[in-house]
Amino acid sequence: MPITAKRRKARKEAEATLARLQDLAKEQAERFGPYADQARDQAALKLLQARGWTAPRLETAAQRVEDTFAPRVSGLLSSAAQRVDPAPARRGLRRLRGNRRVPRGVLIGGAALVGGVIVYSLIRLRQASQDAEWEEHLDQAREQVRETRENLEESASEAADKAAEAGKATKDKAKEKVRTAVGEDRAQKNGRADR
Repeated sequence: MPITAKRRKARKEAEATLARLQDLAKEQAERFGPYADQARDQAALKLLQARGWTAPRLETAAQRVEDTFAPRVSGLLSSAAQRVDPAPARRGLRRLRGNRRVPRGVLIGGAALVGGVIVYSLIRLRQASQDAEWEEHLDQAREQVRETRENLEESASEAADKAAEAGKATKDKAKEKVRTAVGEDRAQKNGRADR
C-alpha cells in the first residue's frame, strides 16, 4: 500500500475518531450543563456569604494592626535612625522624648513600610479565604457529580432488573398459554378418533 494511501487512511480514521469524541463531548456538556450552572450559582452565593463574613474581620484586623503593630514599627525606625545618624538633623518633626527631630524621610519610609506590610497581610488573608472557599466549592461539585453518577447507575440497574423480570414473566405467561392450548387440543383429540 502506498504511503499516501496510508496517510489518507490514517487521516480519515483520525477525523472519524475526532468527530466521535466531539459528539461525546457535546453529549457530556449537555448532560452536565445544568450541574455546572447549579454549581456556579452556589459558588456565587457562597462567595457573597464569604465576603460578608470576611469584611468585618478584615476591618478588625486593620484596626489591630494600626493600634499595635504600626506604633512599634515607627518606634523601631525612629530609634534606628537616631543610632545611625552621625549628626542630628535640623529638619523633620520633633520627637515626644527629648528635643531631637525625626527626619521626614524616615517617617515616610516607616509609614510606607507599615502600609506595605498591612496591604500584603490583607492580600494574603484574602487569598487564603478565597482558596479555601474555592476548594470547598470544588469538593461540593465533585460530591454532587459522584452522587448523580451513583443515582444514574442505580436507576439503570433497577430498570434492567425490572425489564428482565417483565421479560421472564411474559415468557412464563406465553409458555403457560401454549401448554394450556396444547392440553385442550389433546383433550379434544382424546375424545374423538382421527379421520
